Amino acid sequence: MDVRDVLIVGAGPAGLAAAIGATRGGLSYWIIEKGALVNSLLHYPTEMVFFTTPELMEIGGLPFTSPNDKPSRMEALRYYRRVTDTYNIDVVFDERVVAIEHEPEVPDLRGSFVVDTQSIHGVRRSFHARKVVLATGAYDFPNIIDVPGEDLPHVSHYFTSPHPHYRKRVVIVGGKNSAAEAALELYRAGAHVTIVHRRNGMGDSIKYWVKPDIENRIREGSIAARFETSLVEIRPTSVVIERGGTREELPADAVFLLTGYISDNALLHAAGVELNPDTCGPRHNPETFETNVAGIYVIGAMVAGKASGRIFIENCRFHGAAAIAEIARQLAART
Repeated sequence: MDVRDVLIVGAGPAGLAAAIGATRGGLSYWIIEKGALVNSLLHYPTEMVFFTTPELMEIGGLPFTSPNDKPSRMEALRYYRRVTDTYNIDVVFDERVVAIEHEPEVPDLRGSFVVDTQSIHGVRRSFHARKVVLATGAYDFPNIIDVPGEDLPHVSHYFTSPHPHYRKRVVIVGGKNSAAEAALELYRAGAHVTIVHRRNGMGDSIKYWVKPDIENRIREGSIAARFETSLVEIRPTSVVIERGGTREELPADAVFLLTGYISDNALLHAAGVELNPDTCGPRHNPETFETNVAGIYVIGAMVAGKASGRIFIENCRFHGAAAIAEIARQLAART
């Protein structure tokens, strides 16, 4: 039976950094990825520019060169492909992890887990590893607001490109970075945009160069806004909103529910990892990233649960190295 030292779930920046750390530490590993390389970045807007500078997105010491102060999504995708090729990182693509179970019957003092997967073609198989690192990110599961019409075809929890909405009426629900940036892109592409947000203004955490732009567009009326307002229903060509007990119907050709995203912690919960009831974040050691279940680690955005907005590539790219260092220490001590 082939038992690797580490099985890494997720081939995003944090997972790739963990694989590089494993290689440098002489540990055998697999990466299992349910989709494409850095799959979460594929959900980002096609014309997105990152908040950070290129060097703060680097992993494995490989330079990220860009002619721009802040890199684009396409530059990031190209960079992480280069990282994967440079370090010859072994990734199994299009395979979803469906279960993680400890194998107490395996006579190995270093421990052993069986990880069951299913490919996009329906093929099931099992991998065996002494330690498991989960780096599945927090962009696959949007916060569902549970209003009638949320599943209509013109409704999306992800914004990709503004061009299809030229001269159309677009309603954006949300008031943070993703909502602000989508509203500005849509407005500048000729869409008629209305923001609906339950707070009394746009969020304070919006990028410093975006916040005055969106606020000025709202102030001058280029982008309409309904603050302290809730969305109560989505209809085929309109939305119903409510403020102070009064309802209003707004025309809408497209609706973007940009209300945040959460990690998929079902695997963790099934494996016995405790979740914070308020944040849905996993219980873990913030220095080693090991959870309350010995041998299972969490890195990247999934450490924060619903508060994943505070985790970025620049501050989670070191998680993998820290987790791998602890894994190497433990494995060496039990050899």
